[in-house]
Amino acid sequence: MLPKLTRPLIVFDLETTGLDIAKDRIIQISYIKVATDGTETSRNTFVNPMMSIPPVVQQLTSITDEMVAGAPTFKELAQELHGEFSGCDFAGFNSNKFDIPMLAEEFLRAGIDFDFSEVRLIDASVIFRKMERRNLAAAYKFYCGRKMEEDFQAHLADEDTKATWLVLQGQLDMYAPGRQEEEERQLGSDIDDIAQFCMADNRNVDFAGRVVWAPVRGADGQPLLNADGTERLQEVFSFGKYKDFPVADVIRRDPGYFSWILGNDFSLNTKQVLMRIRLRTMKN
Repeated sequence: MLPKLTRPLIVFDLETTGLDIAKDRIIQISYIKVATDGTETSRNTFVNPMMSIPPVVQQLTSITDEMVAGAPTFKELAQELHGEFSGCDFAGFNSNKFDIPMLAEEFLRAGIDFDFSEVRLIDASVIFRKMERRNLAAAYKFYCGRKMEEDFQAHLADEDTKATWLVLQGQLDMYAPGRQEEEERQLGSDIDDIAQFCMADNRNVDFAGRVVWAPVRGADGQPLLNADGTERLQEVFSFGKYKDFPVADVIRRDPGYFSWILGNDFSLNTKQVLMRIRLRTMKN
């Protein structure tokens, strides 16, 4: 079903050098402009970010520095895009949290104040999250085939525990290799495999995410590898003036920063992690 449009809709997506709105830049912009009569016109263009694309982004997007070298900068595209986007509404996936703020920032850097407060912003990820609930009751109905309130009294820890255990068993049944053709939708019953699957995207060293794992890079910017071919990782800060700096280096060079964290309102777990890194650094 098509939405009932009262003005054109820009359905768009961005690829960028990273996730920092202030520091990173757009490297690709793609959009479909849907007219009120349903007519669609599309455009896809690379954008020269005037900075090197990090290796991890090149690997993720397959967009290289060479591919954007001859492309126009956003500043060179800005006036044309402003004309194309004026009077339109916008739609994307997770766009209200990232793509719209990034686009607004790029317009401002180009000297154009595009007022997104005057347009309607549609985010398909918000619809997905609100309509396809991801709480325990929704999981129980999906994996066990029954409404949770039919079998349990909600919001009691012992009842929720029983439901969680049944959900986990239902998940292992549904995603068993023999039941799923796509390899990425298969999950074995080995507990190590299950734990690795659950933690695969978790880069946090401490529970609060103040310290995260990041690859160690060589002089050429490429990740260094361990003997088994896996990426060599190190702990880095994810916040503050030392964001992305190795924790061990900061502890050695600025011990006052370490003391400042210990004396302020950070979680005890974060302080514990930093203490362990400090002790390890001192031993080395």
